[in-house]
Amino acid sequence: MTQRRMPPTRRTALLLGSAAVAGLSLPRLSQAAPFSGTAIDSPFFADRITAGALPPLAERLPVNPRVIDLEALGRQPGRHGGNIRMLMGDQRDIRMMTLYGYTRLMVYDDKLELVPDLLESCDVEDGRVFTLKLRQGHRWSDGSPFTSEDFRYWWEDVANNKRLSPGGPPQALFSANELPVFEVLSETEIRYSWKTPNPIFLPALAGAQPTYIFMPSAYLKQFHERHAPKTELAQRVKENRVRDWGALHERLSRMYRPENPKLPTLEPWRNTTALPAEQFVFERNAYFHRVDRNGRQLPYADQVTLTIGTSSLVPAKAAAGEADLQARYIRFDNYTFLKEASKRMNFDVKLWRRAEGAYFALMPNLNAIDPVWRDLNRDLRYRQALSVAINRKDVNKVIFFGLARESGNTALPESPLYDAKLAQLWTQHDPALANRLLDEMGLTKRDDDGIRLLPDGRRLEFTVETAGENTEETDILDLLKQDLFDVGIKIYPRSTQRDVFRRRITAGQTIMSAWAGMDNALVTSDMEPDALAPTSSAQFQWPRWGQFVETSGREGERPALAEVNELVRLYEEWRVSSTRDQRRAVWHKMLAINAEQLYTIGVINSTLQPIVVSKDMRNVPDVGLYSFEPGAFIGRYMPDTFWFDRQDTAQQAPKA
Repeated sequence: MTQRRMPPTRRTALLLGSAAVAGLSLPRLSQAAPFSGTAIDSPFFADRITAGALPPLAERLPVNPRVIDLEALGRQPGRHGGNIRMLMGDQRDIRMMTLYGYTRLMVYDDKLELVPDLLESCDVEDGRVFTLKLRQGHRWSDGSPFTSEDFRYWWEDVANNKRLSPGGPPQALFSANELPVFEVLSETEIRYSWKTPNPIFLPALAGAQPTYIFMPSAYLKQFHERHAPKTELAQRVKENRVRDWGALHERLSRMYRPENPKLPTLEPWRNTTALPAEQFVFERNAYFHRVDRNGRQLPYADQVTLTIGTSSLVPAKAAAGEADLQARYIRFDNYTFLKEASKRMNFDVKLWRRAEGAYFALMPNLNAIDPVWRDLNRDLRYRQALSVAINRKDVNKVIFFGLARESGNTALPESPLYDAKLAQLWTQHDPALANRLLDEMGLTKRDDDGIRLLPDGRRLEFTVETAGENTEETDILDLLKQDLFDVGIKIYPRSTQRDVFRRRITAGQTIMSAWAGMDNALVTSDMEPDALAPTSSAQFQWPRWGQFVETSGREGERPALAEVNELVRLYEEWRVSSTRDQRRAVWHKMLAINAEQLYTIGVINSTLQPIVVSKDMRNVPDVGLYSFEPGAFIGRYMPDTFWFDRQDTAQQAPKA
């Protein structure tokens, strides 16, 4: 439902730095006072401006740009110029630019608080009415205005268009199974109103892979049947060799994976290279909305190039000096090699902590189709026995040189929801306790090899399946193999291709898998606790139960354990919560249930991620947290503020 009206004379305002409304706290941005000085442009655009092909910077910035106070973040103001070189293993990796650019309506700041970015402000009433205010004069990378029309276009012509969105709007737009009332208040204000609170809305806008609720309408209307002349649209469909206008619109409108160089963007850099290509060149966005405190428009670097090659060769190429900033396709076991190479080459290697709840976890499949194994996996005593049989200290010492943290799969110490007791619950190495628990279950009989026997006479031996994407998984499983053998359990590690790996788990053919734990363990109460309850068929510990919740009971199976149903209830309670205190209470309960019930058996977390950084590059933090959520890997550290401190920095402007 869409309405258009002027804003009421009185409404609760939550502007930058103001107090919280209805428990939703949006503290002051890490920025200085509104910029009112002289804007400083990059020499990159000098020729274009002289030729009249591009307006001067004062006409390209919003009236109130976002001002980044680098000194407050412990960083240095920089200067324009240079090309950041990165290596990727697949053309689809151009999505990393959307992650690293981390330009969203709302973003997580350095304190993991939600703050406006593209938005000038966000007003929240009762946790259910959200008024978004855009920056006056903000423009897309092609110079077209970024206004409420881009939100209306997405809502009416895309999200609620059956051809483009057959499943309807994304889940973040639902609260208590109802969609919002959408209102265009003015050219720069939009409102979404629900009958019940919708705490997932703002976090979804700030996600690493965000829920986009806007699109560049001025560009995309030429591919939409509602706006484009039929003959012209038919000709475009024919030229692009696609099925119909819907397929054409879908192909050319991808914002998360910027494959279309003509698609306007709001990110720091815009793609200039069409598919297919072995190297993608991203050029600075002339209309980007952020400036430093001196008025210098960000990004500092004029270009980013992504060179596509074989992913397994990325560490070697990085060691040869072919990258200025590289984290993707580099693992901790590459660190020694890279550190040695850095002594001869112009780069350093920083070590950031990874932010999964568990870098490695065992995932008993509670939906295994074999009834004997299914019942075993659902027995808490069995999961407890597996957990205490593992010598986590040994794993940490042998694989990670003692630099990681032995822990269950839960929130990290850097999270405000961290509980040390939960992190250590059932993580002690206690083979005697493991043996007692297994004996209590009646698994007392053993064969001549010392392997316990199941009730039906089969040996307690099974395959632990992995996606086989790094050698560390195999090394950890080799250590676990001996730990479990010591208590009468035999495991066989097996790697399969990722798609096959996922299909087997969902089908219940896999008894146990090995995977990372909570993708985001830097959690706050305002983040959705979807990883702690069955919410998706992609969750390896309960795929059928997740499918049931995900499809509102149309597919999958209803959860069969009381504690799991309690997690679903708590998750649904969070989804309609209106205050931060309510959400915090739900999070603590859900974290406690997961730690006590061991639906996933975490082994190790806070492992280290090598980051290759040119010695000439400034503002890359020495200490950081590396995660997809909520950090968009390095995006939360704003690579648009990274700059080259060298005299030969490229300052050449491209031809007009």
